Amino acid sequence: MSLHIATGLPYRTIREDVRIPLPTGRLGADGSEITHLYARIWRPVTDEPVPALLEYLPYRLSDWTAPRDQQRHPWYAGHGYASVRVDVRGHGNSEGLPGDEYDATELADGVAVIHWLADQPWCDGKVGMFGISWGGFNSLQIAALAPEPLKAIVTVCSADDRYDNDVHYMGGSVLAVDMHAWASTMLAFVSRPPDPEFVGPAWRDMWLKRLEAVDPFIHTWLDHQTRDAYWRHGSVSEDYSAIKAKVLAVGGWHDPYRDTVLRLVRHLPDEQVRGLIGPWSHQYPDRGLPPGPAIGFLQETLRWWDQHLKGEDSGVMNEPKLRSWISESHPPATVYPELEGHWVGDPAWPSPYVTPVEYAFQGGPVLVRSPQHTGLAAGRFFPFGNDADLPPDQREEDANSAAFEFAVDERLQILGRPRVRLRLTSPAPRGQVIARLCDVAPDGSSTLVTRGVLNLSSRYGRDTVAPWKPGDTEDVTFELNGIGHAFPPGHRIRLAVSSAYWPWIWPQPGSEEGFTLDPAGSGVELPVRGAGDRALDATIAFAEPEQAEPLAVVYPAPENPADQRPERLVVHDVAAGSWRLDVDPRYGGTRIYPDGLEFHEDALEQYTITDNDPLSAATRSSWTVRLRRPELAWDAEVRTRSEITCDAGDFLTHNELTCSEGGEVIFQRTWERRIPRTAG
Repeated sequence: MSLHIATGLPYRTIREDVRIPLPTGRLGADGSEITHLYARIWRPVTDEPVPALLEYLPYRLSDWTAPRDQQRHPWYAGHGYASVRVDVRGHGNSEGLPGDEYDATELADGVAVIHWLADQPWCDGKVGMFGISWGGFNSLQIAALAPEPLKAIVTVCSADDRYDNDVHYMGGSVLAVDMHAWASTMLAFVSRPPDPEFVGPAWRDMWLKRLEAVDPFIHTWLDHQTRDAYWRHGSVSEDYSAIKAKVLAVGGWHDPYRDTVLRLVRHLPDEQVRGLIGPWSHQYPDRGLPPGPAIGFLQETLRWWDQHLKGEDSGVMNEPKLRSWISESHPPATVYPELEGHWVGDPAWPSPYVTPVEYAFQGGPVLVRSPQHTGLAAGRFFPFGNDADLPPDQREEDANSAAFEFAVDERLQILGRPRVRLRLTSPAPRGQVIARLCDVAPDGSSTLVTRGVLNLSSRYGRDTVAPWKPGDTEDVTFELNGIGHAFPPGHRIRLAVSSAYWPWIWPQPGSEEGFTLDPAGSGVELPVRGAGDRALDATIAFAEPEQAEPLAVVYPAPENPADQRPERLVVHDVAAGSWRLDVDPRYGGTRIYPDGLEFHEDALEQYTITDNDPLSAATRSSWTVRLRRPELAWDAEVRTRSEITCDAGDFLTHNELTCSEGGEVIFQRTWERRIPRTAG
C-alpha cells in the first residue's frame, strides 16, 4: 500500500513545549528535588476537553525521534486528541539524572505524568498510552500499576517478560549480539547533552551532572544471569491481572518480541485485549519499511482510542481476538519490500483452529559439534527494515547442524510457537542447543522460518542453574519463536539443531565438545492451522497507510559514497580459523533539522570468534554522536568504546566514555569489570 500524507484533518492543531512538574518532594538520585520533565504537546483547536495520548521514552523528542513523532502526534491531534510526547527523566531536555531502564522511578514518573495530563483543563480526564519498543514496554508496565485515568494502551514491539523476551537473554543464554550492542548504544545515548535551544545556558551543568551518574547498563545486566527479582520487576507476565486498561498488542513476525502478543491475548480476557501480528520488523506498521505490506496503523489505533477513550462504537471489539498474517513461502533474502501472504482471524489463543502435530526424528544417534562461527548467517536480532537485516540462505548453517527433514505433500500452514523435544547426551556441564525451522525449496535453498534456544543449565527453569552431569542423557523441551508461515507442496520442512550460534548466543566454556542427539527420543511439534473461518478472514482489511506531513529533515549524502561501510561484513582468516562480523546499525546517520540542529552519529559493532574456541568470543562497539548549532556556537560530541571478552570463569567488560565541547574534552571515564559467569 502507498503512503498517504493527510491534509485537511477534522481539527486544526497547535503545538507547545512544556515542562511537566513532578509531585512535590520526590527526590532524584542526586538527592535534589526533581522538578520537570520535558514534553511536547499537540492539541486540537477546540473549546471542548479531549482525551490525552502519551508516548513516554528516553530517545529525545527534540531530535532523535522528532521525525517519527511528527508522523503520528499531529495526526492524532487532528482527529481530536491531545497527543503528548515526554522525555524520561535524565534524557533529552528533561531534568534529573538517568536511571536503569524501566526502573521504579521511571514508572512512578510516568504515573505522575498521566495524572498531570488528566488534570489539565484541555483534557477530559481520560488518558491513553502508546509506544514502540521502550515506549511499548513502559506502556505495559505503567498499565500494570493501574493509574485510574489510564483507560487504554497500544503497545507495539514490546515484551511482557524482561528476562526471556528482551535484548538480554534468550532461552537462559546471554544474547551476545544485543546485550552488548544495546548496552553500548545506551551508553552513547544516555551521555548526550541537553540542547541549549530548549534549556538555555543550564545545559552544561545538567550534562555534567548526568555524566557523573552514568554507569554502563551491561554491568547490571550481566550481574543478573538468571530470572531473579531484577528481571521480574517490570515483567507484566508476573501478574497479567494487574493490567486494568484495554490493551491493543501489536507485533511483527520479524521482530524478536512478537511472542508477547500471543501471551497477552492468551492471558487477558476477551473484553480487554486484541492482538495484531503482521509481517513487519521492529517498526510501526505504517512506516512502509521492509518487510511489508504496511497498513493504515494510525487509523487502526484511532478506532481503539475512539472505542475506549470516547465511548464510540468503532467496531474494533468486533474484530477477532487475534489477527495474524501468514506469509507464503519465499526464497531466502536479506530484505523483502513486501511478502506474499494473507490475514487470518482467531477467536481465542490457543486457537481452536490450531492443532499441534508431532514430527518424530528418524535415524541413529548423531554427534552435534558445530563450528563456533555457526550463526553468522542469523541476520540482525532487531531488524529495522535495512537491506542486510534478515537471514540469508541457511544452507551453510544447516550443514553445521544436525538436520531432520519432512516432506510436504500438501499445503501446510503453521501459526504459533513450534516446540522441540530433544534427547541429548552431553560430555560437558555447560552448553547450549539451538533449533532452527527452515523451509527448503526444491532447488535446495533454505529459508529460515523461526528458531529457539536453550541454555542447558536452565533446562529446569530460567531462575535456576543446573549444570549437566557429564555423560548423562536427558530429554529437554523448549519453544521456538512464534510464526505464521505456509509450506507449499514439494518443499521440505527442515529442523536443524546446532551447538553454537554466534554472535546471537555467547558460547559456554566446554561447549566446543557439543553433544549427542538421539533421534529416537526427539521431534518437533508444529502448530498447524486449519482453514479456520474463511468468511471471517476475508473481512480483515486495513486502510492504506496515512501519516501527518513529514518533518523537513535533510539527510546529506556521504561526501564519498565509496567510503560507506557495508551494513554487514564477514571476514574469515582462513589460516587462523578466525571470523569477524562487522555491523553498521544505521540508525540515522547525519541529518539537519528544520530548527538548524546538525546531528551526526556513527556506530560500528564487531563480533569475533575462533573455531573450536568458545573462550575466544569477543564483542566491540564504538559510537560517535555529535550535536551542533552553528548559530549558538554550540558543538558537543560523545565518543564511546565498549568491549566484552571472557575466560572460563568470568566476563570481562571495558567501557570508555569521552565527551567534548567545542573540541575540548570536558569529561572522560573508563570502567573495567570482571563479572562471574554464574549462568552465562
